Amino acid sequence: MKQKLEARKVVMRNLSMHSMLAVEETKKKEGQLSTELRSLLVAGTALSVARKRLEESNQLLSGENGYIRLKNLQKMLRRRQQNMITQVSLLYPVKFTMGPAHEQELESFPNTSRSGNSARFKPANQGTLTILGLHLTMLPFKMTSFFTDKKEVQKSATALGYVGYAVCLIASYLKVPLRYPLRLGGSHSYIIDYGPFVDPSTSDLTSNTVVSLDVKHVEFPLFLDGQDTTRAAYAVFLLNKDLEQLLNYIGVKSLGPRHVLGNLKELVRTIQSVDYIDT
Repeated sequence: MKQKLEARKVVMRNLSMHSMLAVEETKKKEGQLSTELRSLLVAGTALSVARKRLEESNQLLSGENGYIRLKNLQKMLRRRQQNMITQVSLLYPVKFTMGPAHEQELESFPNTSRSGNSARFKPANQGTLTILGLHLTMLPFKMTSFFTDKKEVQKSATALGYVGYAVCLIASYLKVPLRYPLRLGGSHSYIIDYGPFVDPSTSDLTSNTVVSLDVKHVEFPLFLDGQDTTRAAYAVFLLNKDLEQLLNYIGVKSLGPRHVLGNLKELVRTIQSVDYIDT
């Protein structure tokens, strides 16, 4: 009986120890649960505040001074831009002239959609684009000689001056800072490149020599009178890059690196369309 009593005492001590451990574990879990409950209450309060703010924001957006007003203001702004750029197109009209194709950046002008796909095909008769009746002949910018027609060179420089004025006006109305700004001077305009410049006439691009980069801006002439042909051709390339920048701003792809007048016409045509206001 004594042995049985001692064994039962040992069992009771073990049970008492397990009970004490269980009580401590229970208290610890109760503390964790209360902490999580407090966090849940705080999160619930924050959620209710956020939901209330969301409802207020939705009311502001759906009200007269909210999203609807913003869209109306955007449409008014685009209509104003459309009207002003229409005036630019009247000052510097780019028209398609039927007749024999010149050696220039375009033979015909394909209208393009915002995705860059052709919207209509080239007409049967070849023709060229003109700005204020002047053709933009690119042949003098490729090679010039003593027998080059000086009048044709002057006409091309004048046409580039017109394009430069139109690009500057359109960029200012769209509030787009041009990547390559222009220094306007009519038929003796310049375009400015702020990037590093390497003169191909003085540097061997095929050699492994280290070229020092010019941190100052470089001006390139948009005319050939007393200028290097390569620099003038590069100026036309930069001018087309400005047109490409404006086209990309309104969501239209460029027609190509040699389509100066075509890109200008596509830019004006897209802005004058109804889709531009609803964009």
